[in-house]
Amino acid sequence: MMDTRILTVDQTAQAGEILRRGGLVAIPTETVYGLAASVFDERAVANIYTAKGRPSDNPLIVHLSDGKEMEKCCLDIPEEAWLLAKTFWPGPLSMVLTKRPEIPAIVSGGLDSVAVRVPAHPVARAVIAAAGVPLAAPSANLSGSPSPTKAEHVIHDLSGRIDAVIDGGPCQVGVESTVIDMRTKPFRLLRPGGVSKERLEAVLGEIEVDSAVSGSLTKEQAPASPGMKYRHYAPNAPVLAVCGPGEASARYISREIRENDGVICYSGQEMIFSKAKAVIGYGEETDDAALARNIFDVLRQMDLLSPERIFIQCPNDRALGFAVANRIKKAAGFHVISAPTEEIL
Repeated sequence: MMDTRILTVDQTAQAGEILRRGGLVAIPTETVYGLAASVFDERAVANIYTAKGRPSDNPLIVHLSDGKEMEKCCLDIPEEAWLLAKTFWPGPLSMVLTKRPEIPAIVSGGLDSVAVRVPAHPVARAVIAAAGVPLAAPSANLSGSPSPTKAEHVIHDLSGRIDAVIDGGPCQVGVESTVIDMRTKPFRLLRPGGVSKERLEAVLGEIEVDSAVSGSLTKEQAPASPGMKYRHYAPNAPVLAVCGPGEASARYISREIRENDGVICYSGQEMIFSKAKAVIGYGEETDDAALARNIFDVLRQMDLLSPERIFIQCPNDRALGFAVANRIKKAAGFHVISAPTEEIL
């Protein structure tokens, strides 16, 4: 065990010093908090996997201070990647490209590719600049648990396991970056996130959606991006994802819940589930930004209340709601319930 320092947003120089000497620092980004290490320090990157309990074949995303640094990490960069960088960076978009040999294999889970992005959070970019190198940074949580969107989430999971965390307040997006594979055409969406499929297609034209977005990979398949293969985003209690219009999903849940269950519902519908052990609203049904910003926090809140099961009203696969639905379905192990709509009047 080590003493985990809590740093302020004005202490990015100290964070950079820790990273240069091979330490681990949790940093705020606009998506979720990331657990950062120097991308060229194999021992430090290995310590990320150890601290998180992360499977070694689950690749990490490399965070850059600006788009020009893409050439430090990647080869064979297509023109479309530069166009996406110009359009969406800094921001919640990661691109999978061919890896330069200088990037250690441990960063990419042994693959010949690497995912890169430029975070929009100014503290994250200041830490990268202070470290002087790109940073490998998966989410700063124990592997499999809900991603951290507040410094307190990081402290809960990783205190004593990492050198420091910078408390930058709540993350503004709340779900991880979109990941797109730029190595083949048509380009392929590996993970929905803060940049919607619709916005990507406005720049690139039609893109494919990888099958891992709607189901789990097999044990034999290698994940090309974080979040594709292993149990992710899940609290301790089993999760039941209930899809369909809000009125239909509310009717289904209210009929099925037991007194020891928890419900994560659309804001304004809490009273419908009064017989449940715990009920938490996480945003209005039509407010995808609020649902994304709050989903991981309410999963953690609900976990502390120890329900027997957790029902969640799951948004449709629209815009940012696609990313929220993906996280909920992964938390449920892709065991999804479609609420019957014939009861809607």
